[in-house]
Amino acid sequence: MAQQPVGMTFDPARFTDAIRTHGHNGAMGIRYVNHGDDWVELALDYDDRLIGNADTGVLASGPIFALMDMATSMAIWRRTNIFRPQATLDMRVDYLRPAVPGRTVFGRGECYRVTRRIAFVRGQAHDGDPADPVAHVAGTFMFTDE
Repeated sequence: MAQQPVGMTFDPARFTDAIRTHGHNGAMGIRYVNHGDDWVELALDYDDRLIGNADTGVLASGPIFALMDMATSMAIWRRTNIFRPQATLDMRVDYLRPAVPGRTVFGRGECYRVTRRIAFVRGQAHDGDPADPVAHVAGTFMFTDE
C-alpha cells in the first residue's frame, strides 16, 4: 500500500474496512472499534477457527498477537497522521490470562513516542473488562521508507 496523498489524514475505520478481505487481519475478521489522536481500538470476534486448545475453546495466542500488532501499528499512523511503511522491531506480549471462550477480544494500541526512524507503542487486550486484561504489549516499530 502506498503512502496517502498529501493533505489526507489517516483514517483507521476506512483502513480497516479496506483490509477486511486481505491478509491475515482480514482472514481473522479484525474490525475497527474506535480511535483517538494517538490510539486505535480494534476487535477480534470469537471464531472456532482461532481456537488454540480444542478441549477448552480458548483462543490461540497468535490471533491476539496479530490484533495487538495491528492496533499498535495503526496507533502510530494516527499519531503521525499518515500511513507510512514500517516494520515491527520488537513486540513484547505479557499474557495475563486466557480470553474467555465465546467472547470478543478488544485490543487498544497507543503510540506514545515517535522519533525520526522509530515509534514506541504499548497497549492491552481484554475480553470485555479493560480492568481485567488478557494481555499487555510494549513494542517498537521502525519506519522503512527512507
